[in-house]
Amino acid sequence: MESKSDIVSSSENENEVQILDSNLLYEETEMPKESYKLPWEIIQIGENRVNIPIINLEIMKGCDEVVLDVVADIVRVSCTKHGFFIVSDHGVDQNLINDTYREFDNIFKLPLFTKVGSMRYPWGYLGSHAWRSSSNLPWKESFTFQYKHYDESNSQIAEFFKSILGDDHQQARLVCQKYCDAMKKLSGPILELLAISLGLDPLYYQKEFKDAESMMRCNSYPSSNGDKVGTLGVGPHCDPSSITILFQDQVGGLEVLIDEIWYEIPHIPNTFVISIGDTFKVLTNGIYKSCSHRVMTNKEMERKTLAFFLCPKGDKILRAPKNILGKEELNIYPDFTWSQYFEFTQKKQYMVDHKTLMNFVSWLCASNASNK
Repeated sequence: MESKSDIVSSSENENEVQILDSNLLYEETEMPKESYKLPWEIIQIGENRVNIPIINLEIMKGCDEVVLDVVADIVRVSCTKHGFFIVSDHGVDQNLINDTYREFDNIFKLPLFTKVGSMRYPWGYLGSHAWRSSSNLPWKESFTFQYKHYDESNSQIAEFFKSILGDDHQQARLVCQKYCDAMKKLSGPILELLAISLGLDPLYYQKEFKDAESMMRCNSYPSSNGDKVGTLGVGPHCDPSSITILFQDQVGGLEVLIDEIWYEIPHIPNTFVISIGDTFKVLTNGIYKSCSHRVMTNKEMERKTLAFFLCPKGDKILRAPKNILGKEELNIYPDFTWSQYFEFTQKKQYMVDHKTLMNFVSWLCASNASNK
């Protein structure tokens, strides 16, 4: 059996990217088949009994206002405290989820030279995030591409796949297009619920994201086999995007920081974890918290997730409405675009963590002052 030194390419400079070849560690995992139906429920984890709301999105279809107000209150409390909740009865076909996992599995099983050849940072294949954190985190592979909500051609993903992988993987193109279309549809009721929770017009955020330029990513975390190097798959960070719609498999490993304590978010079959990112925090004028989280790898099983990052259009000015929760208050963040923030997060000298937004605002204000 290959050693860890065979699996992860060596580098004399510890800050250089280390490439993980999961083909040498691949282990098939079975996707959950059972469904999970809840109206709305609170699950509690940890000794301190942290409340995690599970929202049945069926309530968004003709639900009476009293029930909807109760659910909106639950979401508001959750998003102001830690920035995440879980949705069930979301309408996404489990077969589509399974198919999407399978197509990404096929990509991760490609020869290493083929995967490396598809690197178009920040898009395409990435073997690790080692150079973007204070410690080496080589135990992860990912594949990322952009999805523009306003592109009705149904060919944008196919064109990207062809540009980096050639004429192969035609089925992957079709499946990933369908999955992203499903995430676009799913984002509608989520944004509506968030708007209602903030006392806004139910369609306010849907209008703000009608021309969104989102990102789709599959993450693969091979088992760490008990070795220390594989313990931390991704270090503590907040997503720069607006909303993350995450499907995690039965392996689990997602942990969220609440009141300075790390809590594992349990896998619940046929549900999505919804987390608030930095730019949605800005769009709520800081009322909703950007969710600080990390990923722990499993010692025995490979972990895979499907992450859809809802992002504004690149040139869109990010500015919160002035009447959140019925109060007119001045915006605490300066105006900026998603492109400005995204480009800031991609610079090597800035580690994406809970301080990224604060660091960006400081940099932006200093830049604006120097240009006057």
